[in-house]
Amino acid sequence: MEMERAIERYTVHLAVERGYSPQTVRAYRSDLHTLADFAAQRGVTATGELTLDLLRDWLWAATQAGLSKATLARRSATARGFTAWTSRAETTVADSAARLRSPKPDKTLPRVINRQQMAGLLDALEARAVDGQPSALRDRAVIELLYASGIRVSELTGLDVDDVDLERLTVRVLGKGSKERVVPFGVPAQTALVAYLRRARPLLANERSGAAHFLGWRGGRLGTRAVYELVAGLLADLPGGGPAGPHALRHTAATHLLDGGADLRAVQELLGHASLGTTQIYTHVSTERLKESYRIAHPRA
Repeated sequence: MEMERAIERYTVHLAVERGYSPQTVRAYRSDLHTLADFAAQRGVTATGELTLDLLRDWLWAATQAGLSKATLARRSATARGFTAWTSRAETTVADSAARLRSPKPDKTLPRVINRQQMAGLLDALEARAVDGQPSALRDRAVIELLYASGIRVSELTGLDVDDVDLERLTVRVLGKGSKERVVPFGVPAQTALVAYLRRARPLLANERSGAAHFLGWRGGRLGTRAVYELVAGLLADLPGGGPAGPHALRHTAATHLLDGGADLRAVQELLGHASLGTTQIYTHVSTERLKESYRIAHPRA
């Protein structure tokens, strides 16, 4: 099968049959187009011509270009999934990436905002929303809900009005793999959401809004980029390294729950992790925070 045609068919398979998110499908498509370009430079234009040596050369070239171990691991996984699919779609084509290996990504602890910093950030958003500006009311509700529930930014921007139950203090989200779950949130988030729905959303809404819960200035559904910019701006002046996007609030929510005594499996369910191993990174975060507090406070540390 011609490479470009195979890539399009495979990405449709990922979206429709596997239920992968648009962001994940875009990442797979980008990696595979990079592979197709690399292969074409070596005269390979069909899936049946891919070899293990060519795939290893592709990863080696990426290594020489300075790509991170995490990117190399993702590309390796992409290639393995693609060739496994093509070998099933074309029974005469071998699974050339079955033995492809890549470096394990470096394990880095996620960024976590401490309780005092988080309280200060939320207080500042509340003060900013006092004058009733629609964007300020919306931004406060967005941050309160992200921190209260630990949901992903894509889950937040995908919310419809009916997905938020203000009486039961729960939100229904559609997670990875189109898996639905119900997540609780607290009274401060409820207060911010009620203020947004009563005082801000009616001013932002227009014929483009539909059922979308969070709206942008033009009345359409609030986009993930806008939420990234909001969170990055809020975290820019806070001390601490690591990414400053919405995922930092998800990491923070999970860590604060575990610090407060929450069960690891309950946190796994709340976050929508398929594997408990994914959730366990937050136990490492809590341990590292404990060690740091010990080093600072104990005279014999």
